Formats: sequence, structure tokens, C-alpha cells
Amino acid sequence: MRIMLFLSLAAGLAAPALATDRTGYKAIAAGDYQKAEETLLVERRIFPRRPELMINLATVYARTGRVAEAAALYRAAMQVEPVEMMLPDGMVSSSHEVAQRGVNNLSRVTLAVR
Repeated sequence: MRIMLFLSLAAGLAAPALATDRTGYKAIAAGDYQKAEETLLVERRIFPRRPELMINLATVYARTGRVAEAAALYRAAMQVEPVEMMLPDGMVSSSHEVAQRGVNNLSRVTLAVR
């Protein structure tokens, strides 16, 4: 259901109220991590178990140097029911797969820092 809503939004078929960036994607893409974090924290208060919110917030944490917090959120996203997610390249992937890639990328970053 969420993937269909996203496709409708991309096609410009959704009502303007639905077109707001509630997943922080636009702010993350623009490099505005503070705005993305604010948006995601508000949305997570309403929808604490939505994996796409966890994954995007984990991305913000990873990009702002909060590796432990990012890892915890990626792992939490793997513990809830998976959803299909549309990636920036247009591909569709399970939220569990996306979260696992996030954890793997954090491991590489951590190893590189040591």
C-alpha cells in the first residue's frame, strides 16, 4: 500500500496535503540534516514502528557522525514488519534489505576510522 501511495505522489496524482515530505527524503537529499531530523522525530512520535522513518533517521544519524544511534535504528527497522521502499534510483527493495545495507555501510565506516 505504501509503495502505491509513493508512486501516486511521484506521478502528481495525490492531493497537495499528501505531497509534504513526511519521510525527510527531500531534506536528506538537499543535505539539510537538521530539518530532516526534526521532521522524522515528529513523524516517529506518531508512527514509531514505520521502518522507512527509522531508516531515514538512521541515515541522518550516520551522516552526522552518530554511528551507534544509526546502527540501533537500522536494527530496529529489521525487527518490524517489512515494507517495500522505492529507492532514489527508482528500484524497489524491502525495508529489511535497505536497513541491512545501512548496517553494513556503518561497519565499513567504523573499520575505516579505526
